[in-house]
Amino acid sequence: MQKRSTLTKWTIAVAALFSFVSLILLGNWQLDRRIWKLDLIERVETRVLASPKSAPAAGLAVSKDADEYQRVSVTGEFLSGKDTLVVTATGLGSGYWVMTPFKRVDQSIVLINRGFINQGVQAAPALTGQQQVVGLLRMTEPKGSVVRLNDPALDRWYSRDVTAIAARHELTAAAYFIDAEKRDSAQKPLPLPLEKSQYPVGGLTVVTFYNSHLVYAVTWYGLALMIIIAAVIVVREERKSKSN
Repeated sequence: MQKRSTLTKWTIAVAALFSFVSLILLGNWQLDRRIWKLDLIERVETRVLASPKSAPAAGLAVSKDADEYQRVSVTGEFLSGKDTLVVTATGLGSGYWVMTPFKRVDQSIVLINRGFINQGVQAAPALTGQQQVVGLLRMTEPKGSVVRLNDPALDRWYSRDVTAIAARHELTAAAYFIDAEKRDSAQKPLPLPLEKSQYPVGGLTVVTFYNSHLVYAVTWYGLALMIIIAAVIVVREERKSKSN
């Protein structure tokens, strides 16, 4: 019986030690993630406020960490009659993003998110002739949203999957899209209700990053501390039991 009791104690001790080490490692990982996230936020804020630079060439590789939210510009012409509406919700309500193919001067194609329209509102036609579009570079959103999958055959879109949207119009596009800035950057805030001529509304990109890594780290370290406290209490009670 005593041997079994000793074995049980060692098993509990090993399990407690394993849990303690695991919690400390989780806390350290969250702190590392926090450092990475703060660096990402700083880099993105710098990109958003920077002067626009020429958007990457269609065949050039881009990445989320290095390129997303970079302020870019493109020159060319919109391809009329090829709008794609992507379901979304913004501070202006539920509606759609208006994605329109844009042919650059080098003949390559990039999708432009011209902005938001409410449900039941007709998007104004894209401007004709040569245009310069300034906006934020965004990464493609393949497959669909968390809730619904895109259905290209029925032209129903729940995410901005540039490859699939371009293919729907028999085009080949760059592996990113551009969120166009508001046409009148001095117009802040937008007067409500909007006139039909003001749709689609650009410049609604939300640049926020969820950053609760410090809270998670404190939680893991707190649980590790609770294991130490529990171990101290068990050892203290064991010694009292033996002394009696």
